[in-house]
Amino acid sequence: MIPAAFDYVRPTTVDEAVAALVAGGDDAKILGGGQSLMPVLRLRMGEPSVIVDTTRIDEMKGITDAGDSIVIGAGVTHDDVAKSPLVRDHAALLALATEHVADRQIRHRGTMGGAMAHADPAGDQPPVALALGAAFTIAGPSGRRTVAASEFFVDYFTTAVGPDEILVSVSLPKHTGWGAHYEKLNRTAQAWAIVGAGATVRMDGGSIAEARIGLTNMGSGPVRATAVEQALVGASSLAEIAAAAEQAAQGTSPTSDIHADAEYREHLARVLTKRAVAKAAGLT
Repeated sequence: MIPAAFDYVRPTTVDEAVAALVAGGDDAKILGGGQSLMPVLRLRMGEPSVIVDTTRIDEMKGITDAGDSIVIGAGVTHDDVAKSPLVRDHAALLALATEHVADRQIRHRGTMGGAMAHADPAGDQPPVALALGAAFTIAGPSGRRTVAASEFFVDYFTTAVGPDEILVSVSLPKHTGWGAHYEKLNRTAQAWAIVGAGATVRMDGGSIAEARIGLTNMGSGPVRATAVEQALVGASSLAEIAAAAEQAAQGTSPTSDIHADAEYREHLARVLTKRAVAKAAGLT
């Protein structure tokens, strides 16, 4: 199907992009890698008044070391995130989860910022951002603001980014030296997760001193398994990890669909969390 007609602008600064969004009104749309927007246009599920192409905004492309955190521009591709030495050294869980995003073609074109702003509950990266305590820098007509991951993801395909705002970057506190692993069950190799579980742990003397767990497709947005995190402190065996992982579905609200019912998703959350934590802790 041919998309409906729209205007097109290609700004070179964040301020220019915001101005274009304001001028375009509520129907203006941001184009980054286009992996989510293009299907919507082709199927005429949306008819934007203007497309604001951000691919020439240099500020949104880099990955930088900010001392206690790393900052990833919203326009950085999945492939660059997965291969970045900074991300691998200081936010290993993000690099591992990003390797599971779709296929190589998508990872070379799609952007991390686009995936975060799209907020698909089956996306691999949002639960990692939540688990790692990410902060999102958003620019709008009133200036810039920073939103914690716990406030950023609002509902299905809905974030704190307003219609006249743009996601500029994502800041991740460093988790240097932490073990990490991401487990995902999907129908085919490139499909969205039926359920996913990401775990990163800090070991001390053979025991888990701290843990952070993010769950994919277990609600209307990413979920942080805080009950499991608390239960894992001091765990040093597979049996203790398995016992803690039994709480993975606590506080979740998975849906039932053609791929899995809610009860099965709860079961998967427990199983995949156990596997992810065990591998992150180096016990398997």
